[in-house]
Amino acid sequence: MPDFLLQTVFNASYAASYMALIAVGLVLIFGVMGVVNFAHGELYMAGAYAIVFFYAWNGLPFFVAVALGLVFVGCLGILMELTLFRPLRTNPLGGLIASIGFLLILQTVAVVGFGLRNQNVPRVSQGGITVGGAVLTYERLAVIVVTIVLLAALWLFLRRSKFGWALRACAQDREAAALQGISINQTARYAMFIGAALAGVAGAMTAPLVAPSPYMGHSVIVTAFIIIIVGGVGSLEGAVVAAILYAFVHTFVTTFYDGVIANIVGLLLMLAVLVVKPQGLFGVRERA
Repeated sequence: MPDFLLQTVFNASYAASYMALIAVGLVLIFGVMGVVNFAHGELYMAGAYAIVFFYAWNGLPFFVAVALGLVFVGCLGILMELTLFRPLRTNPLGGLIASIGFLLILQTVAVVGFGLRNQNVPRVSQGGITVGGAVLTYERLAVIVVTIVLLAALWLFLRRSKFGWALRACAQDREAAALQGISINQTARYAMFIGAALAGVAGAMTAPLVAPSPYMGHSVIVTAFIIIIVGGVGSLEGAVVAAILYAFVHTFVTTFYDGVIANIVGLLLMLAVLVVKPQGLFGVRERA
């Protein structure tokens, strides 16, 4: 039994890692741009298919393919900002609808380019760390380590760099930031590139484990929204904590009961948090 519990903890840690990358990217985009990006799950899908193309089909080293996927999906984010969100900056509902349209476009491109079937990505490595009867494979360990490194780098970037301060200023008050000479267009590009790239890395790192499909972003975006609501809309720290909380609850319930029940428990968790703290765990209560 202890080995079974430890194995579940390993599985939950892996799930929390890639969920945190996706949720933090979504929060960053919303905080800086005020846009609810429904295509964020498809950016995760695009990162997974980048691994299919660069690693599985063309034989590039896995982490080189991950880096290329990061750049590719980040550039997709910039394209979205330039063509969709910037023209609709004063129309949040229009931006939301445009992101749904972009979602459908990315799905169609994936179907045309890769087909409807799940793609099998070759294993990167064999074996893992064994503790008793529990095993943390090297591939899952890599997801955890990459997540920690990227989130730490993002934290340092936001708090120690000039551009990071600009992003935080825009997230707090775009009009005041513009009056201080901060370029809203430039910070929006940075936010979209970073947010999209984080989702792309999550898809790229998990591609050997999940068998990419054109519709893999559906469940991911729903989970990401639950996480950012629980953590507090606009809070990066809240997104990380909520990702860990949600992943552990969902993984343990799935393991001991059922996946459908786990989804219901996740929604009940969100409702319970909103009843106690409507602004989320780390959200700031609006002044009356």
